[in-house]
Amino acid sequence: MRLSSSAAAGLTLALVLSSPAFAQDRTARGVGDDLHTDQPIVVTAPYVRSLDILGNVSVLEGDELARDIRGQIGDSLTRQPGVSATSFSPGASRPVLRGFSGERVRVLTDGIGSIDVSNTSADHAVTIDPLTVERIEILRGPAVLLFGSQAIGGAVNLFDRRIPRKVPADHVHIDAIGGYATAADDRNLGGSIDVALSPQVVAHLDGSWRKTDDMRVGGYVNAPGLRGQLLHLAEHAVEDGHADEAAELTAQANRRGRIANTASETWTAAGGLSLINDGGQLGISVSYFDTGYGVPERPDTAHDHGDHDDHDHDDDDHGHEHGEGPVTIGMKQWRADLRGEVELGDGFFDKLRLRGGYADYQHTEYEGDEVGTVFYNKGVEGRLELAQNDRGGWRGASGVQFSHRDFDAVGAEAFVPRNLTDQYALFTLQEWTAGPLGLEAAARFESTSVRAPALGITRAFDTFSGALGASYDLTEAVKLGVSVARAVRAPSAEELFSNGPHIATQSFELGDVNLKREASWGAEASLKLRSDPVNFSLSVYSNWFDDFIYSDATGAEEDGLPVFRYFQRDARVWGFEAEASARLAQIGGFAIVGDVTADMTRAKIKGGPYVPRIPPLRILGGIEAQGDRVDARAEVEWTDDQTRIAAFETPTKGFTLVNASISWRPLPEARHLTLSLAANNIFDVDARRHASFTKDFVPLAGRDIRLTARASF
Repeated sequence: MRLSSSAAAGLTLALVLSSPAFAQDRTARGVGDDLHTDQPIVVTAPYVRSLDILGNVSVLEGDELARDIRGQIGDSLTRQPGVSATSFSPGASRPVLRGFSGERVRVLTDGIGSIDVSNTSADHAVTIDPLTVERIEILRGPAVLLFGSQAIGGAVNLFDRRIPRKVPADHVHIDAIGGYATAADDRNLGGSIDVALSPQVVAHLDGSWRKTDDMRVGGYVNAPGLRGQLLHLAEHAVEDGHADEAAELTAQANRRGRIANTASETWTAAGGLSLINDGGQLGISVSYFDTGYGVPERPDTAHDHGDHDDHDHDDDDHGHEHGEGPVTIGMKQWRADLRGEVELGDGFFDKLRLRGGYADYQHTEYEGDEVGTVFYNKGVEGRLELAQNDRGGWRGASGVQFSHRDFDAVGAEAFVPRNLTDQYALFTLQEWTAGPLGLEAAARFESTSVRAPALGITRAFDTFSGALGASYDLTEAVKLGVSVARAVRAPSAEELFSNGPHIATQSFELGDVNLKREASWGAEASLKLRSDPVNFSLSVYSNWFDDFIYSDATGAEEDGLPVFRYFQRDARVWGFEAEASARLAQIGGFAIVGDVTADMTRAKIKGGPYVPRIPPLRILGGIEAQGDRVDARAEVEWTDDQTRIAAFETPTKGFTLVNASISWRPLPEARHLTLSLAANNIFDVDARRHASFTKDFVPLAGRDIRLTARASF
């Protein structure tokens, strides 16, 4: 990749927010306290106290994170409020926040993008192994726009120790995690070590490995509607005298047990170095990510038993047969990261923060043993911010951000031409508090250029987003907040330039080079109660979109594949998220705590159908016994039917999952070792996420017994 002089200068100035510091009433039970202060790790800009005004956050860390870790970050977060997952396959699953995914949800590593192509298509994995992550923050609301206009739906910010932030108290610190899960014979292991080379220099090494077989499911592999189509075709095949084909179709319809071609193997390695002193810190890291995973195939329901001329099957270059054998993806990424912080003293500014990253990414889509299409992505992202000192209740931060992306696809099914995207941004966030009243204002300007040299097309967009919010402490324990926001997003290269077959998603994808900017007005209200026995939070939100961009089936076929096209129409998205927890009793050495989470999103095209792939109402309730050395939990997750669907979308039947887990810390007076045993989907039910493109033939895992060991010393 070559950077222009202006791009290089932009990188030198690079980049935006280290993200706000989030208060966490209930810190997850954790290990490795010698690297932690009494508060959660402050990795986000300290000028926002708790995002109570312009947003909210969920934090996953410690034993809770270890319990929920899956192979992909999307499937690791689905117990959190407002979160679902694309669940394309066990090897590729990205978070869905408030019904948004793809270009409206940013997946970040310590505040900057993952610099992969997971946002371009549901079959592309995120290049972050959750085994290497120590903390995850799920950010929602208008304040998240500070991470980019692509975060309209929210952001998932993941933190590791690859660039050390602290000097180990005992000069050496080791973390390790390993486990086994039965549903996919999932074997996984991860570990890291931090070593103080001097009082101010810390070195870091980490690595991880995970290998799975084909995933076992509870019930039929194919959904009832798809099974019905296959059995109907089998009946016609019998009538036409095609007994062998009828038997094959019937076998597909009745397939149970494991989903073919869903095995995966992933490994990572990384090293980092930090200089840490009273004046600030500066660190770098280099990492490598390598994964290979299968893409399950949708059963062919386009059988035709009529008479055919020979020439109907001669042109395989454009027909449905795009290669011999199952589709698999081999993916790798080299990445380098930089983080710096300078203490500026007691003047107007408190800190100067720099964050940057560069990545060289490649993945190959294989059709059997043949190379189908190779995707390349080289990108750089950086941000620089100045945080202000608190002056009479007023504080804030301002900064600049830059990103460059060079994307190319080579092969018979390169559905997107080579394209380059450059984005420059300015932002500010200001907060003022006076007694019980808090006010916030945020603004972001972006200039985006998207170019497809082979097409001779360049689209340029200038966008401005802003938000205003207020909060009021009704009592010491009760806070009320309201906010309004205007968010504007430029269309992506995939939305503009897609035009061709994509065998991994088994679709023909069409963009629209004439797409306009997508804009929305948003409003959100929240009520939060935080007391010793009871915590409660409720957020209600609504977004009114002008020129909402979405991909939907057209009902047509091209090259034997269903055509999905990007459309642009006005839309409305609304919903709520609620959480509550209460200490119910004290029995011996155990505190009995009950909790419930509920969320719902509705999304509708103005004067038209519903937006496709929107998760339905979901309620999750649990009860937990918390002790000094043992925790035990049981929970029930109920998901409603989804019948509010787009024109060519299929409904999804609801499901109820029952899960249980127990964690044991065997070392007295220490939390440096935790052993966990969890049983998920205990009753082996058929469960499918409506947000998934592949839900009709890729259900969720069946009964899954997971054993995990986590140590820190």
